[in-house]
Amino acid sequence: MNEYRPTIKAATWSENERAIRSVRHAVFVVEQSVPEELDFDGIDPSCCHALAFSGSKVVGTGRVQTDGHIGRVAVLKAWRGQGIGSALVEFLADAAKRKGLSRLYLNAQVSAVEFYEKLGFRRTGDLFMEAGIEHIAMVRETEQLPADAEAGVLPCERKATDYGVRE
Repeated sequence: MNEYRPTIKAATWSENERAIRSVRHAVFVVEQSVPEELDFDGIDPSCCHALAFSGSKVVGTGRVQTDGHIGRVAVLKAWRGQGIGSALVEFLADAAKRKGLSRLYLNAQVSAVEFYEKLGFRRTGDLFMEAGIEHIAMVRETEQLPADAEAGVLPCERKATDYGVRE
């Protein structure tokens, strides 16, 4: 494992579309053969995004919708197994909690179910196919953060803050 400490930052589609597309294209379209039109579904502008950096290089991304649906979590192959995916999910979970949401949900690829279970998600449904890949619905109940001056505002809607990887 490298000794660097990747940084997770809030991102908006309008300012970071190129970086987000780059990671997702490499992971979903190239590696997993997901059609580009399915990955880029038109809802990205309304989502809060997170980017993982190693230095100035973007190595991962993920998004959370305003209803607490986490998705499109992707880490470049060479950077996997180093806690980046977990840090992205926790950043997005924190964003949702700050919005006042107490339930997070996602559709996990079957190969990632154990990863999400370690992060507190539990299975809630049967297997289904999405983009030619088996998925299962998962949910995580979470405590809402106490109200503060920025309650109800997703981190990507205010000045970006650095988040270090938590292991």
